[in-house]
Amino acid sequence: MDAVVSSLLKLVRAAAVAGLAAIVVATASVSAFAQQGRVPIVRDAEIEALVRDYARPIFKAAGLSKSGIDIILVNDPNFNAFVAGRRMFINTGALLQSETPNEIIGVIAHEAGHIAGGHQERLRDQMARAQTMAVIASLLGVGAMAAGAATDQGGLAGAGAGIMMGGSETARRSLLSYQRTEEAAADQSGIRYLEATGQSGKGMLTTFARFQSALSLSGAQVDPYRISHPMPRDRIANLETLVKASPYYDNTDSADLQLRHEMMRAKIAVYTKGQGEASRLFKKLSPLAAQYGDAQLAYRFGSPRNALKKVDALIKQHPNNAYFHELRGDVLLKANQPEKAVAAYAKAAQLDPAKSSITQIAYGQALLATGKTENIKKAASLIKDALSRDKENFNGYTYLAQAYGQLGDVGQAELATAEGYYYSGNYQQAKIFAMRAQQKFKRGEPAWVRAQDIISQKGPKKKG
Repeated sequence: MDAVVSSLLKLVRAAAVAGLAAIVVATASVSAFAQQGRVPIVRDAEIEALVRDYARPIFKAAGLSKSGIDIILVNDPNFNAFVAGRRMFINTGALLQSETPNEIIGVIAHEAGHIAGGHQERLRDQMARAQTMAVIASLLGVGAMAAGAATDQGGLAGAGAGIMMGGSETARRSLLSYQRTEEAAADQSGIRYLEATGQSGKGMLTTFARFQSALSLSGAQVDPYRISHPMPRDRIANLETLVKASPYYDNTDSADLQLRHEMMRAKIAVYTKGQGEASRLFKKLSPLAAQYGDAQLAYRFGSPRNALKKVDALIKQHPNNAYFHELRGDVLLKANQPEKAVAAYAKAAQLDPAKSSITQIAYGQALLATGKTENIKKAASLIKDALSRDKENFNGYTYLAQAYGQLGDVGQAELATAEGYYYSGNYQQAKIFAMRAQQKFKRGEPAWVRAQDIISQKGPKKKG
């Protein structure tokens, strides 16, 4: 039975690798995914804020605004997105390849349709049914094979093997057919959410056209009954009339949103592509987005002096852009000028409309780098506050542990280290540091209790 479920899950994952956005059924936390290396997570204050702005009206239209949906960025070059529980995962490849916000908003609308429709829960039921079908077929096949062996009838034994194979194939096709139906339903829901928010569905059609082009260029012969999603051409045909009939079909993204989108693409290109490819992309972007990308390139690959010059030019044009000041802090910290970096991050945190924990932790990191006791105390306070709002930012615990260590509070430093390991999915190391920390607290006090919670945590079961 486990083998059947495993093979079905492989089919689901294979569709995602092929570039056709697929549901990934998962119950593990993001931290556990990261620890197992299956989902490399990206954290960036600017990109996260932009994607949340894309999603907010869609979630409201889908009735999900109060459902606590998290959007997780995945460092993967493929154009893909998927949902797992109350989390929506979007690949950096999708963000980079999309030319307009509307394309990504269409992806978010589709995935919101899966969540609002409860598709994951029903998919689990379908998997259970498929598993039952396969098991019954297997038992019938084994019985026929045993009867054939007992009566020395090779034909009967062969028929038994055929029953087993046919039963598994029937179960597989049944599950895939169900998934295709749910994908079509999510497409329809996504279009409704877009219309409810006064947005065009043109971006969704563009995405499916991209998939169709990729399939055509690959030259692959795809059996439409052996994939988990409708063929892109079918999706386009099913939605095109509906999308074009919308009064919002010709609506375009605002100039401000388009600019933010292009700046995001420039940043992702710098961090995920080579300098040459990133520079080629800049030529297709607006002047400010290209200038921002050039400053990012200078920070990543050039001299701090040159990078600072480029960042200051950006700030002169747009003094209230929080992310320009954040980049200035990054440059100054890299140049080993922590005092000036502190000022830059402080300004970024002040201007940041999203009040990102990431920016606040960077601010604390710069304070730590000054080595001054009063700054270290402030850093500990800032980072602790940021982590209270973003508990799974496991890198933040490293800086919190450093702050407590520099202040001589070994117990809190070890507890912060335990927290970092815990949220990164390394439960064994988390327990070791939690036990060390617990010895330094009084029994029953909050820090002792938290350490005990980590010690008592049961990690994911090992696969047999």
